[in-house]
Amino acid sequence: MKINNVYKCIFLLFFMTLSIWIYSLVSVFIVSLIALVGIVTLSVKVDKLKKFLIYLVSFSAGALLGDAFIHLLPELAEEGLTLNYSITILAGVLIFFSLEKVVHWRHCHMPITKNHIHPFAYMNLIGDSLHNFIDGLIVAGSYLISIPAGIATTIAVILHEIPQEIGDFGVLVHGGFTKGRAIFLNFITALTAVLGAIFALVLSSYIPNIEGYLISLAIGGFLYIAGSDLIPELHKETKISVSLIQILTFILGIIVMMALLLFE
Repeated sequence: MKINNVYKCIFLLFFMTLSIWIYSLVSVFIVSLIALVGIVTLSVKVDKLKKFLIYLVSFSAGALLGDAFIHLLPELAEEGLTLNYSITILAGVLIFFSLEKVVHWRHCHMPITKNHIHPFAYMNLIGDSLHNFIDGLIVAGSYLISIPAGIATTIAVILHEIPQEIGDFGVLVHGGFTKGRAIFLNFITALTAVLGAIFALVLSSYIPNIEGYLISLAIGGFLYIAGSDLIPELHKETKISVSLIQILTFILGIIVMMALLLFE
């Protein structure tokens, strides 16, 4: 009987590990596919796209903050919110800040126009690759905590990736790439998220409790992206009607994260 129980434990552990790998890799591949969203800019007028994206940005900001405070932080608190984790959260903020400063790359959440041209097409590819690699780390780290946390984080990342990838597509086109090549390169850089996920999952076998540090990194990154990139973009619109809709979609993003608690 004891031998049978051992076999059952081994099988259960193998099944759980396999599930985490499958969920993580499928999730980051879906996130990578968002890079192809640049195709929509070929058929949609810029003005219409801008009106839609500004609400998606506010929804994304709410979802990122909602995921950080509703899913990730409570999971971290269950393990014990130590000083090391607090420092790692700050490190997450610093990493994303450094990406924008050192690599001269930034999130462009609105479509590129003649008044908003970036000459750093190749630097954008490098920065975007690093960012997507970190996204892969974050998604896999969330699944290492729990499947529901991983799903919530994947949704939050996807919502943020849509406006970002449209902006990146515009940067590459203005940098001299053809539209077809820009979409292709954007997708290739997005696949670094898969490498990030694999790296995190393999590393978890050698470093105990690495998921706690990955979650801390995610919290810092999400706080920075929402607070430094998304919300300032929303403040550029001052019309009362638009601002009210932004607030509503922001709240809706938080509500969606809260609703995912029902599946835990």
